[in-house]
Amino acid sequence: MASHRRPQQQKRAYPTVFAATAAALAISAQSAQADPLPDPTKKGVKAQVDRLYEQATQATETYNGAKEKQKTLRKQADTLQDSVARGRKELNSLRSSLGSVASAQYRGGGLDPSLQLLLSSEPDDYLGKASNLERVSSRQAGVMRQAQAKQRSLDQQRRQATAKLGELADSRAELAAKKRLIQGKLAEAQRLLNTLSAEERAKMAEEEQRADRSSERVDLGDEASASSRGAAAFSAAKSRVGMPYVWSASGPNSFDCSGLTSWAFKQAGISIPRTSQQQAEVGTRINSLGDLRPGDLIIMRTDLSHVGFYAGNGQILHAPKPGANVRYESIARSGMPFMWGVRL
Repeated sequence: MASHRRPQQQKRAYPTVFAATAAALAISAQSAQADPLPDPTKKGVKAQVDRLYEQATQATETYNGAKEKQKTLRKQADTLQDSVARGRKELNSLRSSLGSVASAQYRGGGLDPSLQLLLSSEPDDYLGKASNLERVSSRQAGVMRQAQAKQRSLDQQRRQATAKLGELADSRAELAAKKRLIQGKLAEAQRLLNTLSAEERAKMAEEEQRADRSSERVDLGDEASASSRGAAAFSAAKSRVGMPYVWSASGPNSFDCSGLTSWAFKQAGISIPRTSQQQAEVGTRINSLGDLRPGDLIIMRTDLSHVGFYAGNGQILHAPKPGANVRYESIARSGMPFMWGVRL
């Protein structure tokens, strides 16, 4: 009889287990409704936007380099064209001088064949005929040699100017392509932001505002600058805190990263290159974060595409990215690897 009652007790236990399981599921469901899991879509969008902003800032430094190259080419082309214009005037003056001699000879009984050759459409052919040199005076020969040399120089300068203008056209096309790349990344970032709700966008904006507010309360310590030039540039940069990041801007009311540093040093009376990659190669290199002093430049990212000022107490003063303002931030929390410092 006992062996018969044991299985009956097991059967009575099943409803209890089912009830407990159902209750647990109900509690779990209520908990899930009351405390929803974080939205992975929002995090994914923010990560993508941050990545696009990073790519845009990297492309901006490449754009800045192309823009500086274009300025150099434009100056070189202008110089060559000015030289060509001056050379043409000098050549015309020499030809005019020889033309006066030719007129005098014509009035005196005929035009010297040597001058006929020089004043022809191919005057350089004259000096190739050495026998004709004997038929002009030494003064005429000297003037004609000057004219020939000037013509050759002028032709060379014209070729150089044409080549430089071709480089300039290529540079303009390169610049336009890089501009489209940057604008495309910023547009894609905006498109992603537009997929978020107004509340989510407001939260992201609040994060940036919080970062700006914390910049106002930052503790920079009492470290002294290592150079008067760095101190003066850093002082100028501090006056720009709160100004917006704008790609390829170099002040005074908006900046990209290297635009801020080059502008600040300019206020201190010092000219430094425009791009972060170029700024990485000036001055004295400081390899350790611990050896940096306020006013030293900080070169960030493996491609050297970001730069700012060391501000003291582990802080960087920089123009970080689109949508942000010039501000202080912890180097450790910037998300960008430190490469080295530069002291001027």
